[in-house]
Amino acid sequence: MKYLAGRLGTLLAVVAVIGLLPWLTRTDPARTILHARYADRAPTPETLAAIRAETGLDGGPLHVLGGWLGGLLRGDLGESWVSGQPVGPDVTAALGNSLTLMGVSLAVAVLLALALSAATLRRGAARRIVRVRAGVGAAVLAALPEFLLAAVLATVFAVHLGWFPALGWGAPDQLVLPALAMGVPAGALLGRLLDDALPGAFAEPWARAAAASGMPGRTVARHALRRTLPALLPQLGLVVVGLTGGAVAVETLYAVPGLGGTALAAALAQDLPVLQATVLVLLLLGVAAGLLARLAVRVLLGPALPERALPALVAPRLPGRRALTAAALVLGLLLVAVTVAGLLRDPLHVDTAARLAGPSAAHPFGTDNLGRDVLARLGHGTARTALAAVAVGAVTLVLGLLLGALRAGALTETANALPAVLAGLVVAGIAGPGPWGAAAAVAAVAWAPLAAHTAALYAQEKAAPHLAAAVALGADRAHLLRRHVLPGVLPPVTRHALLRIPAVALALASLGFLGLGTRAPAPEWGRMLSENMPYAERAPWAVLAPAAALAVLGALAVLTSAAVRGRTPAGLKGAG
Repeated sequence: MKYLAGRLGTLLAVVAVIGLLPWLTRTDPARTILHARYADRAPTPETLAAIRAETGLDGGPLHVLGGWLGGLLRGDLGESWVSGQPVGPDVTAALGNSLTLMGVSLAVAVLLALALSAATLRRGAARRIVRVRAGVGAAVLAALPEFLLAAVLATVFAVHLGWFPALGWGAPDQLVLPALAMGVPAGALLGRLLDDALPGAFAEPWARAAAASGMPGRTVARHALRRTLPALLPQLGLVVVGLTGGAVAVETLYAVPGLGGTALAAALAQDLPVLQATVLVLLLLGVAAGLLARLAVRVLLGPALPERALPALVAPRLPGRRALTAAALVLGLLLVAVTVAGLLRDPLHVDTAARLAGPSAAHPFGTDNLGRDVLARLGHGTARTALAAVAVGAVTLVLGLLLGALRAGALTETANALPAVLAGLVVAGIAGPGPWGAAAAVAAVAWAPLAAHTAALYAQEKAAPHLAAAVALGADRAHLLRRHVLPGVLPPVTRHALLRIPAVALALASLGFLGLGTRAPAPEWGRMLSENMPYAERAPWAVLAPAAALAVLGALAVLTSAAVRGRTPAGLKGAG
C-alpha cells in the first residue's frame, strides 16, 4: 500500500502541474486554441473571450483543474479544447497503437540485447573470459538517432526494395520498420548493460563449481543470465514506458497514431484535457511497469534479498587491452581534428550556388540544404552538443546516484514517463527558451534510468553478507558506504551514464529544433540532422556527418570507460 500511495501522490502532483501549464508558462492558451482551430481567424477580444468561456479558462487555474479532476472521478477525461470531441476514445485508441508498437519493439530490443551478449555468455560458460570487452558496436547502435534509423529503414526497405510499406498503420507488415527503428537503440543499450554485468556472475563460486562438475555450458549461461537480471529489470521497465510515449519522431515518420505524437501535439496546441489524459496514461503505465519489475526481482532473488544472503556481484580482475586505449586515443584525436578544422571556417556563411554540394576540396564534408559548410557547422557544434551533453550527463549521474540511493522510486518512474519535450515546454515557459533551459529540462528527466540502476545495485550490495560482517567488526556508515557499497555501484552506473551521452545530445538538439533550446542558425549536431533529413537521399553527407559524430562520441565514451576499467587499481577491480 505504501508503494502505491507514494506513486499515486506523485502522479496527482504531476497532473496538477500539467493542468497549471498555461499559468506557469505565462501564455494565453486561448490564442493557441484559436490558431489550432481556425488558422486564419483574427484573435479579436470577443473571439478570445468566447474561447475562454467555453473552455473554463475564465474561471482561473483552480477551476480548470478542479473540473478536470471531478470528471476524472466519474471516468470522464473531458473534451478536447481544439476538436471539441471526447478525449477518452482518442487517447484509448492511441494507447492501443502505442502498446502494440511497444510490444514488437521490446521483442526486437530483447533479442538484440541477447545477441550482443551472446559472445560473453558463450565465453563465460566455457570459462574463457580473459579480457575487458569494449562494446563499441553496442555503443554505436545505442547512439543512432531513432528518427535517422527510421528514415534509413524507410528509404532502403520501403522505397528501394519495396519489402514493407513506408506509411500507415493497422497491418502486421506496417509494424516491422517502426519497431526496428525503436527497438535497435533500446536493445543496444540493454545489451551493453547486460554484457557489462555478466563477467561478475561468471566469476562467482557457483559458476566455477558448476563448470568443474560438468554442468552443460548452456545451463551455466542461463543461470548467469538469471543472476544479472535483477539489476537490469528496472531498466527494462523504464524502456517499456520510453518506447510507449517517447517515440514521437518515429510515429510521425511512419504516420503511426500513437500516444507520443498525441501528447506532443496537445502540448504544442495547449490542449490541456488531451495533454493531461496522455500524461496520466503514461504515468500509470510507468507505475505498472515499475511494480511488475519489482515483483519480478523478488521472484528471481527469492529470500536472498530480505535475508541479506545475496553475494555481491563482483567482476573478475580482467586486464585491459592496449588496443582499447589506442582506439580511444585515435577517435579522440579524430574528433579534435575535425573540431579544429571546422572552427577555422564560418558556420553561418550561405552559398546558395553550392546548395547540397558534395564533398570537395572547398567543402571536405559537403554543404547542407542552404549551402552552408557541413565541416564548419560540425566543428562549431562540438561545444554546443558534445560538451553540453557531457555536462548534462555529469549532472544526471550525480542526481541518479543520489536519488537512487534514497530509493526515490515514485519520482524515478514519474520522471521517466515524462517526455523530455514536455519538460522542455514547461521549463522554457517558466525560464524562457534557451540552451540553459533545454539543459535543465533534459537533466530533469534523464537521471531516471541511472537512479533505477543505482537503486537496484544498491539494494543488492546492502544484502551482501560481507556488509553484515563489516558491521560486526565495528565499521561505521561512512566506511560501509565508501569501502563496501560505492565500489559495487559507482563503476557500472558511471559506464551506464557514459553510454547515454549521445542520447542526451539528441534530446538537447530536439528541444533546440522545436525552438526551446539553442535557436537557429546556431550549429548543433541534432539540428543538423533534423534540418537535412528531408535531403538525406540526395545529399547523404549532410546527415551522415553529424550521425557519425554522435556515433564517435558514443564509441569514445565506452572505449575510454573500458580502457580505464582495464587499468583499475587492484583494490578497486572488484567493483562493477
